[in-house]
Amino acid sequence: MTDGLSEEVEDIRDAVWTGRPVRPHGPYRVLIGNDRLEYQPATIADPVPTGQQILELAGARPAIEYVAFQVLANGLLEELRPDETTDLRNKGIEKFLVFRSDRSFRFELDGRSFDWGGTFISGMVLKKLAGVDPAAYGVWLEMRSADDRPIGNTDLVDLSAPGVERFFTGIVQTTEG
Repeated sequence: MTDGLSEEVEDIRDAVWTGRPVRPHGPYRVLIGNDRLEYQPATIADPVPTGQQILELAGARPAIEYVAFQVLANGLLEELRPDETTDLRNKGIEKFLVFRSDRSFRFELDGRSFDWGGTFISGMVLKKLAGVDPAAYGVWLEMRSADDRPIGNTDLVDLSAPGVERFFTGIVQTTEG
């Protein structure tokens, strides 16, 4: 989506990766993702968009039925209210996640607190958020009164249950020989 912008697009992700400052004026290329952390590029002119603008950019209509999160440089997620702004010129603000939901859910992964816009989260998404090799690492749901439950890549965990779900990752045991 370029809205007829003829000026060259500033790729924020490229600026971050190459260590150069982000240009002070748009248009800017950002990445909009979904609940599977699948991202698509999008272009926006405003260097300080609102959450509402990010939802519109993602095609989330009606916007009231969606929530937007920005992916911070440290990998954590921060909800972006419709009337709240974010400055794309700050390094590391190039990715957003959009969920069809009216609330967010909190969970803990490897000791770090995350907010998530979907009711369910898969084992593969948890591994991606943890930044671990999906083939070498497993993920488990910590259980208080039972053995910790392994979560497969395609297993979905319901985050809407009362309390904060606590997950941890670890290297999967292999038997060679």
